[in-house]
Amino acid sequence: MTNGGDEERLAEQAGGLGAEGLDDEELLAALRAAVSARRAVPEEFVEAGKSAFAWHSIDAELAQLTYDSTHSRDLSALTRAETAPIRALTFTSTRARIELEVVESSLLGQILPAQPATIEVQPRDDAEQAIAADETGCFSVHPIPRGPFRLRCRLTAGSDILTGWVTL
Repeated sequence: MTNGGDEERLAEQAGGLGAEGLDDEELLAALRAAVSARRAVPEEFVEAGKSAFAWHSIDAELAQLTYDSTHSRDLSALTRAETAPIRALTFTSTRARIELEVVESSLLGQILPAQPATIEVQPRDDAEQAIAADETGCFSVHPIPRGPFRLRCRLTAGSDILTGWVTL
């Protein structure tokens, strides 16, 4: 049991309620509500966690980002004064390579070795968009997703490749 001073202090922490006028059950309910509110996880954290693990199929092979032109040390040797307007990214898996170029308001891509596929653009905060890659493996995403996104490539051979999250 607690003394009257402890009950009053606990009730104040539970939302500014005084112990006066509350019976034990009301006080305990107020304390439970305060503890629950403190433990609540923000909704955006829950959604980010769900999207990180929300694979349509656990069999999708992860493609690792193996090249990003914004981090390339090879570009430092160039003598051009202006920077290149194109950003290039390469994702590599054991089955295929996905090459991307960011140009103006589009994202141009190609799957290598060349093959038709269905590309799903999966933005973190928006609806998915399905795009067809032609027989040469080429595809175009327009407009470029505004926030973090990833690509899921469903190859005609039956395998799925999932890129990591990227923000352009």
